[in-house]
Amino acid sequence: MTLDVARLSALIAAHGPVARVVLARTRGSVPRGAGTSMTVWSDGFDGTIGGGALEWRALSVAREVLASGAPRVEKMPLGPALGQCCGGSVTMVIERLDATPPSPWLRRVEGAAAPPDLTGFAFRDGWLREEEATPARAIWIWGAGHVGAALVSVLSPLPDIALTWVDTAADRFPAVPEGVTGLVAADSAAAMLHAPIAAEHIILTYSHDIDLALCHAALGRGFRSVGLIGSATKWARFRSRLAALGHAPAQIDRIRCPIGDPALGKHPQAIAVGVAAALLSQGSSAEATGGRTA
Repeated sequence: MTLDVARLSALIAAHGPVARVVLARTRGSVPRGAGTSMTVWSDGFDGTIGGGALEWRALSVAREVLASGAPRVEKMPLGPALGQCCGGSVTMVIERLDATPPSPWLRRVEGAAAPPDLTGFAFRDGWLREEEATPARAIWIWGAGHVGAALVSVLSPLPDIALTWVDTAADRFPAVPEGVTGLVAADSAAAMLHAPIAAEHIILTYSHDIDLALCHAALGRGFRSVGLIGSATKWARFRSRLAALGHAPAQIDRIRCPIGDPALGKHPQAIAVGVAAALLSQGSSAEATGGRTA
Protein backbone atom coordinates (compact mmCIF):
# COMPACT_ATOMS: atom_id res chain seq x y z
CA MET A 1 0.00 0.00 0.00
CA THR A 2 0.76 3.74 -0.19
CA LEU A 3 3.17 5.25 -2.76
CA ASP A 4 3.91 3.03 -5.79
CA VAL A 5 6.31 5.27 -7.70
CA ALA A 6 6.86 2.95 -10.66
CA ARG A 7 3.14 2.40 -11.17
CA LEU A 8 2.34 6.11 -10.91
CA SER A 9 5.09 6.92 -13.43
CA ALA A 10 3.69 4.41 -15.89
CA LEU A 11 0.13 5.73 -15.52
CA ILE A 12 1.18 9.36 -15.96
CA ALA A 13 3.21 8.40 -19.04
CA ALA A 14 0.21 6.58 -20.50
CA HIS A 15 -2.60 9.02 -19.59
CA GLY A 16 -1.06 12.38 -18.79
CA PRO A 17 -2.09 14.15 -15.55
CA VAL A 18 -3.98 11.93 -13.10
CA ALA A 19 -5.83 12.39 -9.83
CA ARG A 20 -4.77 10.22 -6.93
CA VAL A 21 -7.16 9.27 -4.16
CA VAL A 22 -5.63 8.02 -0.91
CA LEU A 23 -7.45 6.95 2.24
CA ALA A 24 -5.56 9.07 4.73
CA ARG A 25 -7.56 7.99 7.78
CA THR A 26 -10.19 5.34 8.48
CA ARG A 27 -12.38 4.73 11.51
CA GLY A 28 -14.65 1.83 12.32
CA SER A 29 -15.83 -0.65 9.71
CA VAL A 30 -14.66 0.40 6.23
CA PRO A 31 -14.02 -1.46 2.95
CA ARG A 32 -10.23 -0.76 2.83
CA GLY A 33 -7.66 0.50 5.29
CA ALA A 34 -5.66 3.72 5.58
CA GLY A 35 -2.97 3.96 2.92
CA THR A 36 -5.10 2.37 0.20
CA SER A 37 -5.12 4.42 -2.99
CA MET A 38 -6.48 4.60 -6.52
CA THR A 39 -5.41 6.62 -9.54
CA VAL A 40 -8.00 8.27 -11.80
CA TRP A 41 -7.86 9.85 -15.26
CA SER A 42 -10.56 11.23 -17.55
CA ASP A 43 -11.90 7.90 -18.81
CA GLY A 44 -10.48 5.27 -16.50
CA PHE A 45 -8.88 4.42 -13.18
CA ASP A 46 -6.41 2.00 -11.59
CA GLY A 47 -6.77 0.38 -8.19
CA THR A 48 -9.68 0.39 -5.76
CA ILE A 49 -10.54 1.89 -2.38
CA GLY A 50 -13.29 -0.64 -1.84
CA GLY A 51 -15.91 -0.27 -4.55
CA GLY A 52 -19.55 0.67 -4.07
CA ALA A 53 -20.89 4.13 -3.33
CA LEU A 54 -17.64 5.28 -1.71
CA GLU A 55 -15.65 4.56 -4.84
CA TRP A 56 -18.21 6.19 -7.14
CA ARG A 57 -18.01 9.32 -4.98
CA ALA A 58 -14.21 9.19 -5.06
CA LEU A 59 -14.20 8.90 -8.86
CA SER A 60 -16.49 11.92 -9.17
CA VAL A 61 -14.39 14.08 -6.84
CA ALA A 62 -11.15 12.90 -8.45
CA ARG A 63 -12.30 14.05 -11.87
CA GLU A 64 -13.27 17.43 -10.42
CA VAL A 65 -9.79 17.71 -8.94
CA LEU A 66 -8.26 16.59 -12.22
CA ALA A 67 -10.08 19.43 -14.00
CA SER A 68 -9.47 22.14 -11.39
CA GLY A 69 -6.05 21.17 -10.09
CA ALA A 70 -7.13 22.06 -6.55
CA PRO A 71 -6.57 19.27 -3.98
CA ARG A 72 -9.48 18.18 -1.78
CA VAL A 73 -9.91 16.55 1.60
CA GLU A 74 -13.20 14.66 1.90
CA LYS A 75 -14.40 13.32 5.26
CA MET A 76 -17.24 10.85 4.86
CA PRO A 77 -19.30 8.86 7.36
CA LEU A 78 -20.25 5.94 5.14
CA GLY A 79 -23.71 5.45 6.55
CA PRO A 80 -25.17 8.99 6.71
CA ALA A 81 -23.35 10.30 3.62
CA LEU A 82 -23.46 7.31 1.30
CA GLY A 83 -26.10 4.93 2.64
CA GLN A 84 -23.57 2.15 3.21
CA CYS A 85 -24.03 -0.29 6.07
CA CYS A 86 -20.35 -0.40 7.11
CA GLY A 87 -20.83 2.18 9.84
CA GLY A 88 -17.32 3.60 9.67
CA SER A 89 -15.86 6.77 8.21
CA VAL A 90 -12.99 7.70 5.91
CA THR A 91 -10.88 10.75 5.21
CA MET A 92 -9.82 10.89 1.56
CA VAL A 93 -7.09 13.12 0.16
CA ILE A 94 -7.45 13.74 -3.59
CA GLU A 95 -4.64 15.42 -5.52
CA ARG A 96 -3.80 16.05 -9.16
CA LEU A 97 -0.40 14.72 -10.27
CA ASP A 98 1.31 16.02 -13.41
CA ALA A 99 4.54 14.20 -12.53
CA THR A 100 5.61 11.43 -10.18
CA PRO A 101 6.01 12.71 -6.60
CA PRO A 102 9.22 12.15 -4.63
CA SER A 103 9.60 9.58 -1.89
CA PRO A 104 9.19 10.38 0.94
CA TRP A 105 6.34 12.75 0.05
CA LEU A 106 5.31 15.23 2.76
CA ARG A 107 2.68 17.84 1.94
CA ARG A 108 0.15 20.04 3.66
CA VAL A 109 -3.40 19.10 2.78
CA GLU A 110 -5.18 21.19 5.39
CA GLY A 111 -4.48 24.46 7.18
CA ALA A 112 -1.63 23.53 9.50
CA ALA A 113 1.27 25.97 9.74
CA ALA A 114 4.24 23.66 10.37
CA PRO A 115 4.76 19.95 9.68
CA PRO A 116 4.81 17.61 12.67
CA ASP A 117 7.49 14.91 12.95
CA LEU A 118 6.06 12.17 10.73
CA THR A 119 7.58 8.93 9.43
CA GLY A 120 6.27 6.23 7.12
CA PHE A 121 2.61 6.62 6.20
CA ALA A 122 1.05 9.19 8.53
CA PHE A 123 -1.72 11.79 8.50
CA ARG A 124 -1.74 14.26 11.36
CA ASP A 125 -2.45 17.93 11.97
CA GLY A 126 -3.29 18.47 8.33
CA TRP A 127 -0.06 16.96 6.97
CA LEU A 128 0.22 13.73 4.98
CA ARG A 129 3.46 11.80 4.60
CA GLU A 130 3.99 8.76 2.37
CA GLU A 131 6.98 6.65 1.48
CA GLU A 132 7.51 4.44 -1.54
CA ALA A 133 5.89 1.05 -1.07
CA THR A 134 8.27 -1.89 -0.70
CA PRO A 135 6.75 -5.30 -1.45
CA ALA A 136 6.67 -7.33 1.74
CA ARG A 137 6.88 -10.76 0.08
CA ALA A 138 9.00 -12.21 -2.71
CA ILE A 139 7.15 -15.05 -4.48
CA TRP A 140 8.87 -17.02 -7.24
CA ILE A 141 6.75 -19.10 -9.63
CA TRP A 142 8.75 -21.79 -11.43
CA GLY A 143 7.01 -22.86 -14.64
CA ALA A 144 5.02 -20.95 -17.26
CA GLY A 145 2.58 -23.70 -18.16
CA HIS A 146 -1.18 -23.65 -17.62
CA VAL A 147 -1.06 -23.72 -13.81
CA GLY A 148 1.81 -21.26 -13.61
CA ALA A 149 0.01 -18.81 -15.89
CA ALA A 150 -3.21 -19.17 -13.90
CA LEU A 151 -1.39 -18.61 -10.61
CA VAL A 152 0.39 -15.51 -11.90
CA SER A 153 -2.95 -14.11 -13.11
CA VAL A 154 -4.39 -14.56 -9.60
CA LEU A 155 -1.41 -13.15 -7.68
CA SER A 156 -0.18 -10.35 -9.92
CA PRO A 157 -2.89 -7.77 -9.02
CA LEU A 158 -2.26 -8.14 -5.29
CA PRO A 159 -0.31 -5.46 -3.39
CA ASP A 160 2.76 -6.11 -1.25
CA ILE A 161 4.00 -8.98 -3.47
CA ALA A 162 7.08 -8.97 -5.71
CA LEU A 163 6.37 -11.73 -8.21
CA THR A 164 9.11 -13.42 -10.26
CA TRP A 165 8.09 -15.92 -12.96
CA VAL A 166 10.73 -18.33 -14.27
CA ASP A 167 10.93 -20.80 -17.13
CA THR A 168 13.60 -22.29 -19.37
CA ALA A 169 12.78 -20.47 -22.64
CA ALA A 170 11.14 -17.20 -23.65
CA ASP A 171 8.62 -18.89 -25.93
CA ARG A 172 7.20 -20.84 -23.00
CA PHE A 173 5.71 -17.67 -21.51
CA PRO A 174 2.32 -16.23 -22.41
CA ALA A 175 2.06 -12.48 -21.85
CA VAL A 176 3.83 -11.49 -18.63
CA PRO A 177 1.57 -9.11 -16.64
CA GLU A 178 2.78 -5.63 -15.83
CA GLY A 179 4.68 -5.57 -12.57
CA VAL A 180 5.77 -9.22 -12.82
CA THR A 181 9.43 -10.01 -13.44
CA GLY A 182 9.79 -12.63 -16.16
CA LEU A 183 13.05 -14.58 -15.98
CA VAL A 184 14.37 -16.95 -18.67
CA ALA A 185 16.80 -19.47 -17.15
CA ALA A 186 18.01 -22.44 -19.17
CA ASP A 187 19.40 -23.84 -15.90
CA SER A 188 16.58 -23.31 -13.43
CA ALA A 189 18.46 -24.74 -10.48
CA ALA A 190 21.28 -22.24 -11.01
CA ALA A 191 18.70 -19.42 -11.11
CA MET A 192 17.57 -20.44 -7.62
CA LEU A 193 20.80 -18.88 -6.33
CA HIS A 194 19.45 -15.47 -7.38
CA ALA A 195 16.28 -15.78 -5.28
CA PRO A 196 16.16 -14.06 -1.88
CA ILE A 197 16.65 -16.46 1.00
CA ALA A 198 13.27 -15.29 2.35
CA ALA A 199 11.49 -16.04 -0.95
CA GLU A 200 8.41 -18.22 -1.23
CA HIS A 201 8.63 -20.70 -4.12
CA ILE A 202 5.95 -22.54 -6.06
CA ILE A 203 7.47 -25.23 -8.30
CA LEU A 204 5.33 -26.48 -11.18
CA THR A 205 7.53 -26.95 -14.23
CA TYR A 206 6.98 -29.28 -17.19
CA SER A 207 9.72 -31.68 -16.01
CA HIS A 208 10.01 -33.84 -12.89
CA ASP A 209 13.80 -33.67 -13.26
CA ILE A 210 13.68 -29.86 -13.15
CA ASP A 211 11.27 -29.97 -10.22
CA LEU A 212 13.67 -32.22 -8.30
CA ALA A 213 16.67 -30.04 -9.14
CA LEU A 214 14.78 -26.96 -7.91
CA CYS A 215 13.84 -28.65 -4.63
CA HIS A 216 17.47 -29.68 -4.16
CA ALA A 217 18.69 -26.16 -4.94
CA ALA A 218 16.10 -24.54 -2.65
CA LEU A 219 17.12 -26.76 0.26
CA GLY A 220 20.72 -25.71 -0.30
CA ARG A 221 19.86 -22.03 -0.74
CA GLY A 222 17.30 -21.47 2.02
CA PHE A 223 13.74 -20.23 1.70
CA ARG A 224 10.67 -19.06 3.52
CA SER A 225 8.47 -21.74 1.94
CA VAL A 226 8.38 -24.15 -1.00
CA GLY A 227 5.32 -25.72 -2.58
CA LEU A 228 5.63 -28.45 -5.21
CA ILE A 229 2.88 -29.53 -7.58
CA GLY A 230 2.32 -33.26 -7.79
CA SER A 231 0.75 -36.34 -6.30
CA ALA A 232 1.52 -38.15 -3.07
CA THR A 233 3.35 -40.76 -5.16
CA LYS A 234 5.56 -38.13 -6.77
CA TRP A 235 6.35 -36.63 -3.37
CA ALA A 236 7.27 -40.04 -1.90
CA ARG A 237 9.80 -40.53 -4.71
CA PHE A 238 11.14 -37.00 -4.31
CA ARG A 239 11.56 -37.46 -0.56
CA SER A 240 13.67 -40.54 -1.16
CA ARG A 241 15.80 -38.81 -3.79
CA LEU A 242 16.29 -35.68 -1.72
CA ALA A 243 17.38 -37.79 1.24
CA ALA A 244 19.88 -39.56 -1.03
CA LEU A 245 21.21 -36.12 -1.98
CA GLY A 246 22.04 -35.51 1.69
CA HIS A 247 19.08 -33.49 2.97
CA ALA A 248 17.79 -34.13 6.49
CA PRO A 249 14.18 -35.31 6.92
CA ALA A 250 13.27 -32.20 8.91
CA GLN A 251 14.41 -29.97 6.06
CA ILE A 252 12.66 -32.05 3.41
CA ASP A 253 9.46 -31.80 5.46
CA ARG A 254 9.48 -28.02 4.93
CA ILE A 255 8.50 -28.60 1.28
CA ARG A 256 4.72 -28.86 0.79
CA CYS A 257 3.46 -31.40 -1.71
CA PRO A 258 0.78 -31.75 -3.00
CA ILE A 259 -0.31 -28.11 -3.15
CA GLY A 260 -3.71 -26.51 -3.68
CA ASP A 261 -7.09 -27.66 -2.47
CA PRO A 262 -8.20 -31.03 -3.92
CA ALA A 263 -11.84 -30.12 -3.23
CA LEU A 264 -11.62 -27.39 -5.88
CA GLY A 265 -10.73 -29.80 -8.67
CA LYS A 266 -7.86 -30.14 -11.13
CA HIS A 267 -8.59 -27.34 -13.57
CA PRO A 268 -5.49 -25.07 -13.73
CA GLN A 269 -7.45 -22.06 -12.47
CA ALA A 270 -8.90 -24.11 -9.61
CA ILE A 271 -5.43 -25.29 -8.61
CA ALA A 272 -4.20 -21.70 -8.80
CA VAL A 273 -7.03 -20.47 -6.56
CA GLY A 274 -6.19 -23.12 -3.96
CA VAL A 275 -2.47 -22.36 -4.05
CA ALA A 276 -3.07 -18.60 -3.86
CA ALA A 277 -5.43 -19.03 -0.91
CA ALA A 278 -2.76 -21.05 0.93
CA LEU A 279 -0.12 -18.41 0.20
CA LEU A 280 -2.34 -15.59 1.44
CA SER A 281 -3.28 -17.56 4.57
CA GLN A 282 0.38 -18.25 5.20
CA GLY A 283 1.14 -14.55 4.84
CA SER A 284 -1.61 -13.63 7.30
CA SER A 285 -0.28 -16.18 9.79
CA ALA A 286 3.23 -14.74 9.49
CA GLU A 287 1.93 -11.22 10.11
CA ALA A 288 0.03 -12.39 13.17
CA THR A 289 3.21 -13.91 14.62
CA GLY A 290 5.48 -10.99 13.79
CA GLY A 291 6.77 -12.50 10.55
CA ARG A 292 7.94 -15.79 12.05
CA THR A 293 7.47 -18.98 10.07
CA ALA A 294 8.12 -22.57 10.93
